[in-house]
Amino acid sequence: MGRMRLLSEAGGSTAEGFCLVKNVQVRTNIKGSIYLDFVLADCGGEVAAKLWDYDPALHGKEYEPEQVIKVRGSITLWKESEQLKIERIRLATEEDAVDMSLLVPCAPYSSEEMYAELFETTEAFKDDDLRRLTQYILKTNKALLLRAPAAVKMHHATRGGLLHHTLSVLKAAKAICPLYEGLDEELVFAGAILHDIAKLSEMDISELGLAAGYTAKGRLIGHIGLGINMIGSVSELLDISDALCMLMQHMVLSHHSVAEYGSPKPPMFPEAELVAQLDMLDSRLYEMFDALEAVPKGGFSERVYALEDRHIFNHGRAKANLEEQ
Repeated sequence: MGRMRLLSEAGGSTAEGFCLVKNVQVRTNIKGSIYLDFVLADCGGEVAAKLWDYDPALHGKEYEPEQVIKVRGSITLWKESEQLKIERIRLATEEDAVDMSLLVPCAPYSSEEMYAELFETTEAFKDDDLRRLTQYILKTNKALLLRAPAAVKMHHATRGGLLHHTLSVLKAAKAICPLYEGLDEELVFAGAILHDIAKLSEMDISELGLAAGYTAKGRLIGHIGLGINMIGSVSELLDISDALCMLMQHMVLSHHSVAEYGSPKPPMFPEAELVAQLDMLDSRLYEMFDALEAVPKGGFSERVYALEDRHIFNHGRAKANLEEQ
């Protein structure tokens, strides 16, 4: 995610305004004093925040994820990352009339439109089993899919982010498939649509479309294992052929490419390889563009954990930058 709106609009080193509690924990420092360790968010991004010397009588008794709060604090740096030292805090009230569209980070496109484009792609499948499998999974998960992020913290961690990532992979697949005559395009498209579908049960997704963390299934099994199980169960329910079920399960199983990233098997046929590569490409480009949002021309970003702690360089030649010149 990019820089938090609250910080970007701050006058100097002090920030004040409304934001969402994405996560909060009560902790004790080495001196025995209690403090609150927050992750705060708005439509621009998120920031780690600390409320030192926490006093429930002074600061309020209960803060929980998804609450809207008003804070004032000092912007500091900790290990090259921005942090907010909270000085004042309170829950928002109805009288505040907070504009929620400024608080919840969203995908850049309508969730309904993105979902419709995925579904329209499956409508054109000539393979009846492949069409029934993908459409059943899309239909039965639509409500949650419309708001789900693609991650808790990393790429596409926004409302509708899972659809955004999925559609980006699908569009890239549609552009590349005509270059290689040996590919089964429908298999590639189905793999693109379903490769991350089990993130819906991997993450604890709120009504706001944010993920505060992982479910027990997410921690113990993960979206790859859950996805294999989902495809197997639906295939049995719909009487999908064992051969097609196996191919789709392998594409989900292998889409992280190597064991280090969670895939116990590498891609073992071309369509699986393509989905894995496009999944990686989209996630990495998203992280790069996200890191560059607050970087001036000729500057470098902070270290990006998801990109092996690389600093990302803004060369200034991106289309948006050239149009501004």
